[in-house]
Amino acid sequence: MTRSTRKPPAATRPATQPAETFRRSRRDRAAETAQDYVEAIADLSAALGEARVVDLARRLGVTHVTVNRTLARLQKIGFVNTKPYRAIFLTEAGHQLAAECKQRHETVTAFLQSLGVPEKVAELDAEGIEHHVSPETLAAFERRLRKK
Repeated sequence: MTRSTRKPPAATRPATQPAETFRRSRRDRAAETAQDYVEAIADLSAALGEARVVDLARRLGVTHVTVNRTLARLQKIGFVNTKPYRAIFLTEAGHQLAAECKQRHETVTAFLQSLGVPEKVAELDAEGIEHHVSPETLAAFERRLRKK
């Protein structure tokens, strides 16, 4: 191969994926934390009657400092109400997001299990997939599940 016919190094090749793909991925990752927190708050509230910082930290495997910082962000965007040394409460928007997340998780888990994925593996995999699956793909999962 002559020098003029070689492919350019990967760093100088044009991108094969449109920028929107990467923007969507970054947006999904940013939303993932909020979704995990509201889901955990809803679960803890249902199981224990309330959600506390220490319970969230334990459930999510993070420090109480991380929980407090994240809760401050969630309060600013309207998903939670908090008071120092008190339980954490979801707002109406927080309850709606938690319900949507739970439904998405259940759909993805059921779809994976319908493919023969063992229950424990499907639960673990769904935790990651649920945050990145598009509404169109989720609707396709639901259609396929209804056919079975």
